Amino acid sequence: MGKIITILCCLLFGFLGLGQEIEEGVLWDANTLLKWSDFKGKVPPAAEPAATTASGISYRYSANLIHHEVKLDFEVNAYFYPNESWYKPEVCDDLILSHEQLHFDIAELFARKMRDKLNRTSFSDNVKQEIRDIYRDILKELEDFQDQYDWETGFSRNAEKQLEWNRKIAKALGKE
Repeated sequence: MGKIITILCCLLFGFLGLGQEIEEGVLWDANTLLKWSDFKGKVPPAAEPAATTASGISYRYSANLIHHEVKLDFEVNAYFYPNESWYKPEVCDDLILSHEQLHFDIAELFARKMRDKLNRTSFSDNVKQEIRDIYRDILKELEDFQDQYDWETGFSRNAEKQLEWNRKIAKALGKE
């Protein structure tokens, strides 16, 4: 007899209240760009950044385990969370918006990476832990990549580097 497991996980980047109830996110779409009006969160007191994009990756799956062979059906998506994302209108411009868009695009890039990894993996009867491990590894890589992006672009202050990253991520997503 087969065993069916279903799991849903979410992670928000740029949002410290991970233990709180999570709002419905906006699914990443290649044809839709963020607008400042999408950033509905309240600017925290004494916030240093010009803007914050709360985005992340979620997954859900079901696994049928029959005679130690796993048939996996899964969905992995990148989301933007409007009520946790905010900006300072007095200092934000189109370049900063493109920086924030790229944080969301990078989340999609790593959602694709996770989909690919799940497709290429042969799972054992410990599928739940194996998927958690893949997710944890992808999130660590995503966090490191987001940090590198912010560092190299100076949080969008280096316009030349920002445009370079815009092209790099657009190419990786097949937008060019």
